[in-house]
Amino acid sequence: MNRAYELMVIIDADVADAENKVVVDRVEELIGAAGGELSSTDRWGRRKFAYLINHKAEGYYVVFEFTADPAKLDPMDRFLRLADEVVRHKLIRLPEAEAERRSLAAMAAED
Repeated sequence: MNRAYELMVIIDADVADAENKVVVDRVEELIGAAGGELSSTDRWGRRKFAYLINHKAEGYYVVFEFTADPAKLDPMDRFLRLADEVVRHKLIRLPEAEAERRSLAAMAAED
C-alpha cells in the first residue's frame, strides 16, 4: 500500500546548479523506481542555516511531495545518505489528515 510522504533535501551551496539538477532528477527517478507518484517538487533555493553544518552557512533546499510503497524506499535513502552533494535530508510520512489536505491521499489510494 502506498503512503504519502514529504522529503526535504538540502544540497551543498558550493555545488554548481547543474549538479543540483542532477541530484533533484535522481531523487525524482528513484521515487518513480519505487513505484511512487511525484505530486510536487518545490525548489526553495538558497537559504541560510540556523547554525554551521560541515563548516557551511547555507544550502540549497528542495521539498518533494509524493506517494510510494514504504518497502521500496531504501534505494532512495541510501542514495541520499551516500551523496556527497547532500548535506541533510528528512523523509516524513504524512498523517492521513495532512495527506488528504494536500490531495495526496487520493493518489495513494489509486496505487
